[in-house]
Amino acid sequence: MDAGKRTINEIFNGSRILEIPFFQRAYVWDETQWERLLDDVENVSRTRTPYFMGSVILKQQLTDTTGAVGDVRIVIDGQQRLTTLSILLKVLCLKNDSLRKFDKRFRLDDDRTVIQHNHNDIAAYNSIMELENIKPTDRKDNISRAYQYFVEKLDANKVDFDTICHAILFVGIDLTTDEDEQQIFDTINSLGVRLTIAELLKNYLFGRNDIAAYEKYWLNVFEKDEEAKEYWDKEITTGRLKRTFIDQFFYSFLQIKIQDSRFDVRADDKLAFSKLEKLFDSYKKFIKIYCGGDKHALLAEIREYAEVFRKSFDTEVIDDELPEAAGIERLNAVIFALDTATLIPYVLFVERNVEDRSTRNDLYEYLESYILRRLVTRETTQSYNQLFSERLILNRVLSKQDFISHLSGQGDKTNRMPTDDDVKIAFNESCLINKYAAGVLYMIESKIRDRRRHSTQLLGISKYSLEHIMPKKWRNHWDFTGNIADGERRDRKLLTLGNLTIITQALNASIRDSDWTTKKSGQGDKGGLRKYAEGIETLSPYLEADVWDEAAIQERADYLSSKALETWSISQNACWKEESTSQHTPKECESSSELEKVFHDDMVNIYLAAKKLKYNASYFWQMVCEKGGYQTAKQLIHTNTPSEGLHTLWELGRLDLSVEAHVLHPEYSSIFTSEEKQICGERLKDYGYIHDD
Repeated sequence: MDAGKRTINEIFNGSRILEIPFFQRAYVWDETQWERLLDDVENVSRTRTPYFMGSVILKQQLTDTTGAVGDVRIVIDGQQRLTTLSILLKVLCLKNDSLRKFDKRFRLDDDRTVIQHNHNDIAAYNSIMELENIKPTDRKDNISRAYQYFVEKLDANKVDFDTICHAILFVGIDLTTDEDEQQIFDTINSLGVRLTIAELLKNYLFGRNDIAAYEKYWLNVFEKDEEAKEYWDKEITTGRLKRTFIDQFFYSFLQIKIQDSRFDVRADDKLAFSKLEKLFDSYKKFIKIYCGGDKHALLAEIREYAEVFRKSFDTEVIDDELPEAAGIERLNAVIFALDTATLIPYVLFVERNVEDRSTRNDLYEYLESYILRRLVTRETTQSYNQLFSERLILNRVLSKQDFISHLSGQGDKTNRMPTDDDVKIAFNESCLINKYAAGVLYMIESKIRDRRRHSTQLLGISKYSLEHIMPKKWRNHWDFTGNIADGERRDRKLLTLGNLTIITQALNASIRDSDWTTKKSGQGDKGGLRKYAEGIETLSPYLEADVWDEAAIQERADYLSSKALETWSISQNACWKEESTSQHTPKECESSSELEKVFHDDMVNIYLAAKKLKYNASYFWQMVCEKGGYQTAKQLIHTNTPSEGLHTLWELGRLDLSVEAHVLHPEYSSIFTSEEKQICGERLKDYGYIHDD
């Protein structure tokens, strides 16, 4: 890799072809970018000062020694800027009658244009490059619109060709043929349209002579019409990242292929190929090593699996009423509402390889039980990627009984199915983040709802808000005769599922924190729970209660757990051992995910302990509920300045309750980086607090 300053003269040196990947998406700049560029070049021409326009990444291509041009480079990043600059300078030279100067830079000796454009734009771009005088165009593509804009707006007296070619600078990065352009591009995170894994794959799989194959196996699948493009461009959350459907598909497809015994993929390659950040490189290596270098070997299966994928996965299921019956719709809700996209490779494998719908639905019903039980009991998800992208596919687990047998035969507790006792305890004790709590309640509601009794249908899972029945600010309006310890137990109890409900609209703040009677019925034009939880069977019976206290919360938690066990029943032959459930302590935890759960509990305890000191850390608590304790700590650490909460705890003389102090506890050393621990230590030191390890 060679990096440094590059001028237009150096990039367009008259003896090099710059090739836009042939199947790259069309040129997308519009009037906003054209206007800004024109202002910039006029300013550069006037002041004659250097002006940086971002990065240009070019990758060297192998060339035929007998060819007319020995230097051919693929434009990895910079397509929009280089295309627009060449159109602007073409119009300038047409206006001031200096085409020879333009052709010296932008044409080769054999009269070809230096920029060889993609299939979408090549005709429009070449027609402009061939012009010998200004002519209007009736084309509607963006290339032609850019030309027409500069024809109308560019003042040839305000722009100097030579100055522009010397003073406009790029950060130029030249890659050799064997360097990874995906990694370089993502590291630079350049301006312009983001380079996706799918774009890289498309231009790797198809060349300029593969138009028929491209149309059959790609265009008609991923880019057939706007509806198809919109579907594949949708973003979903996977872990802590967002990725498009098309990237998720190609990741899932590769995970399925590397478990195929026909390819006999080595274990170390399987591990390398499971990394999303190296997906493009993984495809190249897989095709080279296991497909004999045949880029078209997988195309038929890619098309087949892509068609199955599109029929199977739908993010919009969270916006509509969820059916009671087991099936792919309910599993979609689990995947997209509860951030469990790690299931997708396995579910895609099942959809492709199990023809009998009842067999699939039996398996999906059990999968729903498995995921929801583990979510409520806060079991680790750390091993899900290995389970759903490797083991179940490798062992061709294609039925409910296969799934049960596989898990019971593993002999480890990491992926165990939580027992009924575990679930009962969890409904009374677990504090889930808002999204998960709402999801659990909705999945139960959608299963037990008697649709014959209701004139209105259940809304989609995304349409509901989560509400604490007894408010977190209960001390303001709720009767209480207990002591301080009883109050602290109430603080903890109201965070559990027995005190949570889904409602169609968030309550007004004045109603949310009111006494029980007002909260149920509302006041004036402000509705209460009866209005916004109408027809919610997991709550409606309890709105007749005269008192809502710890006993009522306990009673409802027991009711919810009984309904959950009916909904998420497990087969009697599952061979699960009824083990006693105990709280983890940091020393007992074996994985980072388990430590993150314990750390989350510590963050809950920070909030409760601060309340005892009359400090209501409401913003902190909102973050914990929405993101979880571990991610909240990460976010607070990486802010530029210490939080107000840290200063408040210093004033109270209780920096030991701070996030920073907890991060430095030795038992959490493995889940925070050295840099994060250093930041925390320095902040505490600034406040005169020395943490004792």
